[in-house]
Amino acid sequence: MKIEAVETFLVHAGAPGETAWSGNTGTKAGGMSMGTTRHWLFVRVTVEGGLTGVGEGSGWPRVVETAVNDLAPLLIGQDARHIEKLWGMMHLATMSHGQVGTVGGGAVGAVDMALWDIKGKALGVPVHELLGGKVRDSLPAYAHASTPEKARKAWDMGYRAFKSGNVKGTVEKVAALRKELGPQADLMVDLHGPPWLTVGDAIAMGRALEPFDLMFLEEPLPPENLEGYGRVRDAVALPLAAGERHSSNLWSAAPLIQRGLIDVVQPDSGRCGGITQFRKIAALAESHFVQVAPHAGTLGPVAEFAALHSMSAIPNAMVLEKFATDWEGRYQVVTQEPQMKDGRMVVPDAPGLGVDLNLDEVRKYPGGHNASIPNTVSYADGTQEEYVYVQPRWQRTTAFGHERD
Repeated sequence: MKIEAVETFLVHAGAPGETAWSGNTGTKAGGMSMGTTRHWLFVRVTVEGGLTGVGEGSGWPRVVETAVNDLAPLLIGQDARHIEKLWGMMHLATMSHGQVGTVGGGAVGAVDMALWDIKGKALGVPVHELLGGKVRDSLPAYAHASTPEKARKAWDMGYRAFKSGNVKGTVEKVAALRKELGPQADLMVDLHGPPWLTVGDAIAMGRALEPFDLMFLEEPLPPENLEGYGRVRDAVALPLAAGERHSSNLWSAAPLIQRGLIDVVQPDSGRCGGITQFRKIAALAESHFVQVAPHAGTLGPVAEFAALHSMSAIPNAMVLEKFATDWEGRYQVVTQEPQMKDGRMVVPDAPGLGVDLNLDEVRKYPGGHNASIPNTVSYADGTQEEYVYVQPRWQRTTAFGHERD
């Protein structure tokens, strides 16, 4: 099964309809999910005889495409069945470039994903069978909801878990969601920047959110501040989640897990180094009693299928991230859509990943500009164009839900 070709397809995707960043369409105030810059990078690997496998690389899709094309000559002529060996070869090829973080994880992972797809197709079995078989037939998914109205709409679609984000008006939003949905709903909060919180403010925010019994509190601090994660961990009585910005492979995710800084690890299936690394991160997490809830906010459908297979075959799978209402072209660019039933995603049983590219649709959305400045709405008034990474909270009597008559 010699590799004959490695092709890339960069898709300019539209924005989902649920997040606070989605409504921004200008390059100055947008986010990764905004309609003008959201991209998906698909990869197709062809082996002798014409069998193909598909993968997806995220992290910075336009740059990831360049990395995949640079790796491609090294892969031609290699045996596609030797997935672990080829992962190591590609990883070593990134060493002279400083390992390149999520870009490297996205590029290596996209090819890795396609190789697992090929092996499954060649053997006539779904990828989860290659990973040890299904632990479960379906997995719960959570929707994004920044308002009670959006949460109720998703509830009526079958979702029972919901995540709200942003570091502005957080407590009020969560209080409104809890009031609307009651105690039977599971709620999560994502506190990622910009601007990122200081340790003291993250602790204050976490304590203000404790009464709402969150499933987890996500990214309360910038990813570089591991010492700060330990301080938040000791001070806040909520499960902590992180990992989407740490996990370009097993080694980058390890400190969060091994130092006991989190309860939930969030590898992104499009940039964590592929299925090969996803299962290793999950195994390390299992050994430390940490659950897995992959990041998927900006991912396309191929990486979604990869996460579904990977999560179905591990014991410590917690929940999958999903937009209840995404860009209308999401499942037009592929041949299959994951089946949803009662707020759960059904694990596919077709050979390989169970999905392929619809190239006629893919070519309708050629790639374009893929960089933007994230939403600046959470900065203190008058500081939006200072572009600071971390910023203390102003108007603290309201920032943490403590406003009184």
